[in-house]
Amino acid sequence: MNDYMRRLWSDDAGQDIAEYAVMLAVILVLVVGTIRLIGSNANNVFSNTASSIQ
Repeated sequence: MNDYMRRLWSDDAGQDIAEYAVMLAVILVLVVGTIRLIGSNANNVFSNTASSIQ
């Protein structure tokens, strides 16, 4: 039983998956934030350009 508990405690096979999931979440938050920022700024630029043309 002690051997089983020692192997279970030292097994870190699932740790890699958790780290990749956290990295993916951080990257997705950065990408979505950047797209929202660029999208709103691009909308303002196109609106100002269209207003000045008319």
